[in-house]
Amino acid sequence: MRLMRSYTWLGLLIGLCLLAASIALLETMPSLPGWYASLQKPPWTPPNWVFGSVWSILYLMMAVSAWLVVRRQGWAEANLPLALFTAQLFFNVAWYGFFFTLQSFAAALAEIVVLWTTIIATTIVFWQVSRPAGLLLLPYLAWCTFTAILNFVIWRLNG
Repeated sequence: MRLMRSYTWLGLLIGLCLLAASIALLETMPSLPGWYASLQKPPWTPPNWVFGSVWSILYLMMAVSAWLVVRRQGWAEANLPLALFTAQLFFNVAWYGFFFTLQSFAAALAEIVVLWTTIIATTIVFWQVSRPAGLLLLPYLAWCTFTAILNFVIWRLNG
């Protein structure tokens, strides 16, 4: 029974991350063919399909990371880690709104700094509970760092 409950939590956390991914996709898709395609981008900008592939993997890794924390501490005891996890997920989705919907490079860059800070805080707290949980967030932190740099360069090229 306990194992079944554990996998139920994993399913819920994957569902939460898929919900965030779906909202981000809804924010992104309308701007891709017109506005985003027309922007000047650095030559090292990945093709659009890479972003979707990477984010799919990262959202799954985030869910597993949170699940490892819940498994170790229990849902009731993991208040701070899960609050930070939820905050970073919120800021993750918010970045898409600033960049793609509002088309504001400056606001998106400022927002991604907040996102980056919450990812670091979440990673530290997760690491204290479960090293594998913390490690699973490091590629996400790296990708958001890359995204922040790309956001800045696109701003400079188009601002």
